Amino acid sequence: MQSNNKKKICIVASSLGKGGAEKSSATLSKMLFANGYDVHIVTVLNNIGYDFSGKLFNLGILKDEKDSFLGRLNRLIRFKKYLNQQKFDCIIDNRSRTQAYREFIINFFVYKTPVIYVIHNYNTLNAFTKYNWLNKLMYKNKQMVAVSNEAKEKFKNKFKIKRIETIYNSLDIEDLNEQANEKLDLSNDKYILYYGRIDDYHKNLKFIITCFKHSSLPNNGFKLLLLGNGKDLILIKHFVEQLDLDEHIIFKPFVNNPFPYVKQAYFTVLGSRFEGFPMVILESLALGTPVVSVDCKSGPKEIVIDKINGILVENNNRAVFIEAMDEFVLNETLYSECKKNAKQSIEKFSTSNIVKNWVSLIETLD
Repeated sequence: MQSNNKKKICIVASSLGKGGAEKSSATLSKMLFANGYDVHIVTVLNNIGYDFSGKLFNLGILKDEKDSFLGRLNRLIRFKKYLNQQKFDCIIDNRSRTQAYREFIINFFVYKTPVIYVIHNYNTLNAFTKYNWLNKLMYKNKQMVAVSNEAKEKFKNKFKIKRIETIYNSLDIEDLNEQANEKLDLSNDKYILYYGRIDDYHKNLKFIITCFKHSSLPNNGFKLLLLGNGKDLILIKHFVEQLDLDEHIIFKPFVNNPFPYVKQAYFTVLGSRFEGFPMVILESLALGTPVVSVDCKSGPKEIVIDKINGILVENNNRAVFIEAMDEFVLNETLYSECKKNAKQSIEKFSTSNIVKNWVSLIETLD
């Protein structure tokens, strides 16, 4: 039961659906609520798919009604009014902060309460405005949290940030395993899995598909399941046709519960050009499914222990990625060892451990 003797927290998120940062916002709300905080969530978009705890103020409903300049101004006014009325002790901003004029207004005129700004992406232009001087001005004296050590070091140096620390995204491992028990509608039980946005520039899906084609997997009866939606879905389907892989690749649309697919996959793959902290790796390992991942910036090397819970390879290196996939299929001893170690290897990322870092930061924030 929630107690009423702790601080009042506002989590600001783009939405609560479809995305790692969005999912981490929902998870954070549940962690803090369970630890006695009075939790409120403000969402920019009207997309509520993940379970959360606390009170929701959905600005996305207003955006759906009137998405114009005056509509945006009205939402900013409503947002500021809500913050003033609620008198929060702390704001945790989980959004990407890329639009210069908006972030200037929010930083200097809307936020009057102590704020923790969370960085969810290693790519600067996906996390901050394009103006480095403005980013330094707005954030160098603020409390920042990065979701990987690599991102922390990069932005600490780039923007001369004085107060920044790493707090990893977390998992409710028990809940995840319960969700994974749903039955699947797949007739073929031999598959490897990519799940996430169908976005080739970010996720490098053509790389994954090409490596799959040239590996031994198709000849060993394995299929590649691509689970998700995105702007490049038609592009990727055409690419699969060009490579004559129609019989070997399965497309499935986004589902709210992908975890049964993850649990039954032989292994999962990540080929991204960049990440913040890829939750798909954590989720896969938590369900006992090993991973083959590129060592992109940032996150994978802070989760994947090479040849212990998965295989970590040089980013965008086709030859070594193909070799890694083949090794998991042809080297049964290695695969079994990684599968055996998967769950215990990510225990430090459990909600019970990560929430301690959040509580410590919130209670010392000034």
